[in-house]
Amino acid sequence: MRETLRRLLAGELTVEEAENELARRQLLELGGKARLDLGRTSRRGLPEVILAAGKTPDDTAQLLIAMVAEQSQGLASRLTPQHWAAVESACAPLEIHRYSTCVRVSRPGFVVPPRQGKIAVLTAGTSDVPAAEEVVMVGEACGFEVRLECDLGVAGLHRLMGPLAEILSWNADVIVVAAGMDGVLPGIVAGLVDLPVIGLPISTGYGMGGNGEAALLTMLQSCATGLTVVNIDNGIGAAAAAVLIAGRAAQSRSTPAHRRRERD
Repeated sequence: MRETLRRLLAGELTVEEAENELARRQLLELGGKARLDLGRTSRRGLPEVILAAGKTPDDTAQLLIAMVAEQSQGLASRLTPQHWAAVESACAPLEIHRYSTCVRVSRPGFVVPPRQGKIAVLTAGTSDVPAAEEVVMVGEACGFEVRLECDLGVAGLHRLMGPLAEILSWNADVIVVAAGMDGVLPGIVAGLVDLPVIGLPISTGYGMGGNGEAALLTMLQSCATGLTVVNIDNGIGAAAAAVLIAGRAAQSRSTPAHRRRERD
């Protein structure tokens, strides 16, 4: 939007051309199947993320290419091996940033403008990492520092204390905690810190409730007040909440009143 306005002020575009370009950027139609919401970042501070599940590998790759062409980077989640093959083939000239089951593709040399907020991500076990890395991907795509600490579950609670203390010293603005099985870890973390904590239930476990239902219910029934909970395996939703919190925290630190308090 700023680039379009700059070109308008420079006389490179007429008012009508600028209006048409802004309208096109807000909603781009690709083959009548998908409409990319290219105005989401400026409107909400969050990028659009393509859900690869349910889309053909070729369509997913082409959508990513279109996003890169319009806004320098594109994100997709829930990639299968077939999706990965199509993305790596079609997007070969671009920079491909791999995560467990998601990807961020960007034009060569593109650097996300850095922002001051910090997002911490904890997992109870290594099975929780794929959803947790959705949080990492979105956070990094928005320019935040993201720190991931894994395998801190309550079966060995002593493993939590050191990394949690380091995250507090790191001055995180928000913590996302991913846990399957009984889903206890987010409530424990929320009871120990004065930061916003987002619980991310994961569909790992055994038998009844092992598809994430037990973890979700545990988090919803947590005795630790203020714990925010997203749906099962919804790393993108947890990331969105974390980005908005970190962004608001960073914005408040940039105000003159906050800077005066820090000097005092």
